[in-house]
Amino acid sequence: MDAFDPAAFAEYLSRQERKDLLRFLTCGSVDDGKSTLIGRLLYDTKLLFEDQLATLQKDSAKHGTVGEDIDFALLVDGLEAEREQGITIDVAYRFFATEKRKFIVADTPGHEQYTRNMATGASNADLAIILIDARKGVLTQTRRHSYIASLLGIKNVVLAINKIDLVGYSKDVFEKILADYNSFADELAFDNIQPIPMSARFGDNVTQRGENLSWYDGPTLLEHLESVDIRGDEIDRPLRMPVQWVNRPNLDFRGYSGTIASGTVSVGEEIVVAGSGRSSTVKSIVTYDGERDRAIAGEAVTVTLADEIDISRGDLLCDANQRAEVADQFSAHLIWMHDEALVPGRNYLFKIGSKTVSGSVTEIKYNVDVNSFQHLAAKKVALNEVSVVNLSFREPIAFDPYGDNPATGGFIVIDRLSNLTVGAGMIDFALRRAANIHWQAVDLDKHRRGEAMGQRPAAIWFTGLSGAGKSTVANLVEKRLFALGKHTYLLDGDNIRHGLNRDLGFTEADRVENIRRVGETARLFVDAGVIVLCSFISPFRSERQMARDLLEPGEFVEVFVDTPLHVAEKRDPKGLYKKARAGRIKNFTGIDSPYEQPERAEITLAGGMAAPEDLADQVIEYLRDHGYI
Repeated sequence: MDAFDPAAFAEYLSRQERKDLLRFLTCGSVDDGKSTLIGRLLYDTKLLFEDQLATLQKDSAKHGTVGEDIDFALLVDGLEAEREQGITIDVAYRFFATEKRKFIVADTPGHEQYTRNMATGASNADLAIILIDARKGVLTQTRRHSYIASLLGIKNVVLAINKIDLVGYSKDVFEKILADYNSFADELAFDNIQPIPMSARFGDNVTQRGENLSWYDGPTLLEHLESVDIRGDEIDRPLRMPVQWVNRPNLDFRGYSGTIASGTVSVGEEIVVAGSGRSSTVKSIVTYDGERDRAIAGEAVTVTLADEIDISRGDLLCDANQRAEVADQFSAHLIWMHDEALVPGRNYLFKIGSKTVSGSVTEIKYNVDVNSFQHLAAKKVALNEVSVVNLSFREPIAFDPYGDNPATGGFIVIDRLSNLTVGAGMIDFALRRAANIHWQAVDLDKHRRGEAMGQRPAAIWFTGLSGAGKSTVANLVEKRLFALGKHTYLLDGDNIRHGLNRDLGFTEADRVENIRRVGETARLFVDAGVIVLCSFISPFRSERQMARDLLEPGEFVEVFVDTPLHVAEKRDPKGLYKKARAGRIKNFTGIDSPYEQPERAEITLAGGMAAPEDLADQVIEYLRDHGYI
């Protein structure tokens, strides 16, 4: 055994550190050979240990789909469900390196239902390998993945026309598929498309040239991956540093920590907080390895400033001469990733960098047909659909258009109740600047108005099934408040639909918009110092939460009139349940449209178990005990 040479080992480590890193993903339709390709790359570059190879041979005998040969896909398809079905479900990441470059590869699923995973893999990739089965040609999922890769800013593409062995290594088939793809990709924003015919199973044109493809004179896949230029322009862009943490270890130090998204920052340089417009100069740049005079995009640093200015998590530090824009309404491209369709008006959380804000899609301009790029009219956005939408946020945020800076123009959409990521998007431009419209300052506020009326303003929100008794109880509560000399107003679902919401039906989208308008109206009454009673089925938790979020803490009191369905249906004062059971009324809550019960209502009334007068007394008692009256 050769003696260990510390100097040689140190030189080896230094050489590895100097290699640049290429992040790429494999995508395309299901069963195009993505996992097999990655497994072949790892095998041919001799990056498998003996025990891994032994396990692979054993798994190939048990789960393999290629006869007695090694099934390279099993190196990546780790989930049992994937192996049983022969497909990739999750995003699998693998690291490998050659003498020239380091790589991180994301193997993304081809099934349409897992398009969301593909978007996740593409979000940090420098290059996309789009695989096409030579027997099948360009498919819808090929187009969808290509379109998403283009939307997410990927500029370099390898068009891997795989399984060329199954069509007799035909040059004509290769050229036809290439022509079909190019005619589609002309509309996309790719800078470079490298077509490569290959057989991932047998290794042709993966790392070595195959004798059966002598007519092809381009690079192998590995040659292209090692040589493709991936130098980004992040350093050349203006400084953008989202603040992730205010670092305050003691009274003498206050720093602002985060990863520089783009540009550079230097000691003595003037920077500005995008949201507030306040500026200062950089006093020091602190890293794990000590202080620095300069830091660049991709580095995690803590910056201290010469002046004490208000900065918190979510703020964006910018180049003083090239500031980010600030707005609260946008046009954006949106990729929807959830089984439950998006409908305009529903409230979600939007995360941009380290900033999270509440907002909603106010309008769906159109959905995009991924085959023809045709613009399609739409009222909702379903799973895997790509749409152009208008967004409205509850507060202004600092941003750049995604095309100018992906780090500050991309966002994810989070469901408020489940905390699941349900969408991802790219801001195209602001619809208006937040600075254009301000709240008008007034001398009187809701608190002074409420004090003058001897009450604490609030929205008392009655929710429950049709026929639960909401309106009856709400009417009794208002009469008792009036008798006590309190100032009230009752908003009832039926009455509102005769006026303010007469243009809305009972689809899910219309129900969301109905509650959005009512919530905004209730907020105006609360601002006037009034106790407003709202009686609405309001079947969805997310919309009731949206109405709650419009008000300050303590101003929204949810009253759940918990009447069982069979009791409400037995009452059926308007004959609606009977018509719904007969199929004459569609989207009726409790029959063919769901009612989501409150999980933490301030008041729960046992509808059907007590007289309406007794239920009203419970509400009055709560309002008195909590200082509303």
